[in-house]
Amino acid sequence: MTAVAPESQSRPLLDVRGLRKSFGGLSAVQGFSLPLPERGLYGLIGPNGAGKTTVFNLLTGVYTPDEGAIRLGDRPLAGLNPHQIALAGMSRTFQNIRLFGELSVLQNVQLACALRTKRHLFWTLLRTAGSLHREAEVRARSLELLELFHLQHRAHEPARSLPYGHQRKLEIVRALATQPKVLLLDEPAAGMNPQEKRQLGETIRHIRDTFDVAILLIEHDMGLVMDICERITVLDHGETIAVGSPREIQADAHVIKAYLGAADQL
Repeated sequence: MTAVAPESQSRPLLDVRGLRKSFGGLSAVQGFSLPLPERGLYGLIGPNGAGKTTVFNLLTGVYTPDEGAIRLGDRPLAGLNPHQIALAGMSRTFQNIRLFGELSVLQNVQLACALRTKRHLFWTLLRTAGSLHREAEVRARSLELLELFHLQHRAHEPARSLPYGHQRKLEIVRALATQPKVLLLDEPAAGMNPQEKRQLGETIRHIRDTFDVAILLIEHDMGLVMDICERITVLDHGETIAVGSPREIQADAHVIKAYLGAADQL
């Protein structure tokens, strides 16, 4: 197993330690730890069934860990529900796109923006001047995000009418609308062609640099992971088998074995 570098003196933005989760006696994740710094761009890879999405579900409150700790800044997250975790500053996309297909592109983003204005729902129902002003702010912010990702010209179209690659991009926009400190991307390149994947890599870097957000990426496209990630954690059967830079991961014998010895996959 690749040696893990000693922790820096400063606490990471997202500090995950010793996560364990079992289902019906079957261990899905064992002893998973990850220090993700501010503005870090890290990858989480492994064969199918390695436990990657289970880790994301633990981080975002879909599952409660059997053991372990999750901290975002100074706040412990283990045991909170997904809404509370989103408010704390962690947002995600999904392997299977989960847009509201019948709603417009703009409405999908506005709903995400409204996550941070839920406490104003009573006043919104009363249609006060303040609530109307806030609605205008949400709309302006949503359009601004769509423009940054070149989707503003499709703002009023149903989300389901977008090409697949644009739907993936819209899911990322919607996640960013919640103003996260940490963004989890679950196979964002799935179903994309090579040109779209290259553009996605540029987009992910742009997100990190523009929004000052830390990013953890699950992805099966090893070319994309090796190109953009600064550090990579590799899972196999729920266990961490390697942690290191892209160069270290490519040369790690445990990783090559986990991918059936096919070194050309890395």
